Amino acid sequence: MKKYKVSELQDGMQFSAPVYIDEESLLVPEGVVIREKDIERLKRWEVEVVTSDGSPIIEQDFQQQISSIDGNIGKKLLQLYSDALTIADQFYVDAEQGSGLDAGAVDELMASYYPALRDSVDDAMGLTFRQSKTESRYAGGAINCMILSMAIGQRINLPGHRLMNLALAAFLHDIGMTRIPRAIVEKKERLTEDEMKAVMAHPIHSYRIITKELGLSEEVGRIVLLHHERWDGKGYPKGLTGKEIPVASRIISVADAYEAMIRDRPYRGSMIGYKAVRQVLNDNGRRYDSDILKVFIKSMGVYPPGSVVILQDGSVGKVIRNHRDVPLRPVVRVLVNSDGERLVSGRQREVDLLVTPDAFIARAVHPRELENAS
Repeated sequence: MKKYKVSELQDGMQFSAPVYIDEESLLVPEGVVIREKDIERLKRWEVEVVTSDGSPIIEQDFQQQISSIDGNIGKKLLQLYSDALTIADQFYVDAEQGSGLDAGAVDELMASYYPALRDSVDDAMGLTFRQSKTESRYAGGAINCMILSMAIGQRINLPGHRLMNLALAAFLHDIGMTRIPRAIVEKKERLTEDEMKAVMAHPIHSYRIITKELGLSEEVGRIVLLHHERWDGKGYPKGLTGKEIPVASRIISVADAYEAMIRDRPYRGSMIGYKAVRQVLNDNGRRYDSDILKVFIKSMGVYPPGSVVILQDGSVGKVIRNHRDVPLRPVVRVLVNSDGERLVSGRQREVDLLVTPDAFIARAVHPRELENAS
């Protein structure tokens, strides 16, 4: 075994094989992150050297493997999602830079990618968990909100033209934020009253951009205008209540809230899907239509596709699909076995918790928390 000085270990370091304190005592399994607390414990025990048959690897390598395995999501869908994201990124960059809006980009998105995403929306939902790198802060949220909204819209059997208008509105729901000063958008501290008023004006900006600059329909503009209304009447800009709010606006309200929770923000990190679903469910009829929420949960499951979970035996897996009527028992692809061994694609297995009664999810984790999966 190779020897590594404890003084040279760093928080976040991983190894390609298990790391041992001595011949019998395991420090961390293969691919599991060494944390500062582990290093401090070794120093407190006056351990100067650890051993491993492996070599240090970068934490990001394992994270990329976790995010790159998408169960039954095909390469074609991944490419479609990537292409749609590229179009969205350029569109929103242009909007932020004030260089003019390209209505043709919206047409291309709807003509080239909307049908494919619509036809594979259940699989596409698993892609919304990705933290895709884009130049614009709005591009990823635009595409993801469109997919999530489409999933809900399909579940309630919206007719074709209304589903397309919902998708358009979801894609453009935050376009008005590009007219808010960047200093306000990127501010990490609590917003002042005037700054909050500026942010709350973004649905009005969105409405004007959609109907005037892009020349889209009044219906699409109105859906976006009202997506921050609340079920209890305490939303904005009009203070509408309950079913006064268009169904499509109610759908985007839920999809937007969930998507915002799982995405990194300037003032906080992202939330794991399980916690985001729980937080949306805890609304108690204040912000959201409870009927829309029920449909959303049936679409996403309690553990949304893409969630990283630890099973009862300590193995780590990724949720690849849900059973609509049994949201607590999804299908999980095992990526790290109970011995802490990272599995290559040929050795990974799917566990259907619905038909495997002895197996269950112990907890959901953020991919960055995989060091706790030992």
